[in-house]
Order: sequence, then structure tokens, then C-alpha cells
Amino acid sequence: MEKRTNSLVPFAGWGQSDKALGPVDHLLQAVGDKVVRATEDLLGEEIDGRLARIAQHTNEVGFDPFGFDPATARYVLALGAFLHRFYFRTSVYGIEHVPQGRALFIANHSGQVPLDGVIVGTALMLDAEPPRFPRSMVEKWSASLPFFSTLFPRCGQVVGSPENARRLLQNDEALVVFPEGSRGISKTFDRRYQLSEFGLGFMRLALETNTPIVPVAVIGAEEQYPSVANLGALAKFLQAPAIPVLPQLLFGMFAPLPTKYRLYFGEPLSFQGDPDDDDAVIEEKVWVVKATIQSMLNRGLKERKSVFF
Repeated sequence: MEKRTNSLVPFAGWGQSDKALGPVDHLLQAVGDKVVRATEDLLGEEIDGRLARIAQHTNEVGFDPFGFDPATARYVLALGAFLHRFYFRTSVYGIEHVPQGRALFIANHSGQVPLDGVIVGTALMLDAEPPRFPRSMVEKWSASLPFFSTLFPRCGQVVGSPENARRLLQNDEALVVFPEGSRGISKTFDRRYQLSEFGLGFMRLALETNTPIVPVAVIGAEEQYPSVANLGALAKFLQAPAIPVLPQLLFGMFAPLPTKYRLYFGEPLSFQGDPDDDDAVIEEKVWVVKATIQSMLNRGLKERKSVFF
């Protein structure tokens, strides 16, 4: 195969000495370089081309106001592309429904680790036309985690506060929100594809900013790390949302199972009303979104012939 000349460039920091590199840089250097080298011959040109088409509001040192670093994003997108195209072999449906301008992508959440967010974001970058670079609203407790508290902002992910979300939508950004939060990601296997309670904040935000909501159904993540129980007392002691019991780890299987992901993007939903309405009024609108996603999940599961194919 002919070698491409526009291969992915290293992330910011590779010109520094090893002593100047932080733990995020070291891990990206060790893992990211291998992923990029394995991926770029097949997808490097596509990744570079699509990154070049998104709006980047970076300052003189290469970061945007939320800490987004385009150079680091290249490595993360390469990893996401590998997972999306080759490992999970994602099938994407309804991508033509993705609107331009501001949008809230509301999805079910599962899988013990947020790989579903990686796959949704990668699909919006690689499969939507034009490509959309989504921001994910991450849990506030993630800002206290070593490594991830640095990595998430570099990838464009933002701590989920109303102020942050409002600023991004006012800039016509795309946001991915998982209203189930940690309740969804830590579900046990017997509750797979049963939506947990949705928070109300995303609906108040949509009403305030006049933003369309795109429902997204993710199928495949529930089986990547099947959990048989949660150690609630230990999780509370460690101030973690959950401590899942994962049988596959007992057999030394640390990688997620190679389930086949299926993403379903629904038609945008528009809502009118006062964002300061009582919870009961907002809950009725949230119920519409939740019921739409559950219906999409049910249809997708009915059409699915196998977890892995």
C-alpha cells in the first residue's frame, strides 16, 4: 500500500523531554502511537480530513477555553476509529438525521466504562456529513480522577454543569448527554436495556437555548462488561458511583468483549416551554425522549440476530 504523506501528527508535548511529560502524555505516547500506526494506513487520511473540517476555537498555545487540544484529539479519534470500525464493528443507522448547528444528542448509557460515549462521538465525526465534533458532559466526580481529569478536557469533554453546557450550545456546538448518568453505566446484566431514571437538566437546557434533541439508542455496550452485582458499601466508602462485579476479570479478560455495536440516531425532537417550569411539567417532556429511546432500543434488539454479529 502506498504510504500516505498526511499521516497523523503527534500530540502536543512530544517535543518535550521525558521529564516534562505528564502521565497522560506518557500513556498516549506508549499506546496512542501504536494505535495510530496500526490505523493510519486505512483511516489516517479520513481522520485528518474530517478533523480539518470542524471549527476549532483554539488560543495561541493550541487549546480552547475548555482545554480541548486538537493534537491529542487526533490520537483519541484514531483509537475511537479502531474501536468503531474494527473492534466493535459498529453499524450506524439514521445518521442522516444529525442536524447542523447546536444539538443535544441524548443516549442510553451502559457498559461499566464509557466506551459508548467514545463510539457515539466517533460516529458523529466519521459517519455524519458534515462531520460533527461532539462534546460529552462528563460526571463532576471525574474531575477528581488522576489521568482522566487531564485527558477528558484535552479530548474536548466538559464537566457537566449547566453553565458549561449553555456556553457550548450558544456557540452552536453538539453535546452528547447521558441522562441516566452513573445509574445507567453501572447497571447489572439482568437490567440490560432497561432505562434508568433520566435527569431533567438536559430538557431545561434544550428549552432555554432552543436546541433540538436527537435521541440515540446504543446497542452492544450492555454486553461488553457484563456485571452480576455492585458492591454498594465499598463504592460508598471509595466515593465511587459503583463497584461492579465483572466475571470476565476473574479469567484475566480485561479488554471489553468484542460485541457488535449498533447505533440508532432518531429524528430531532423540538420542545417548547418555560425552562423554569415545575419538575412535573418538565418530566412529561423528558418522558417523551425516554420513551422514544426505549422504543428505538426495543426495535433494534428485535432486529438483532446476535450479540457479536
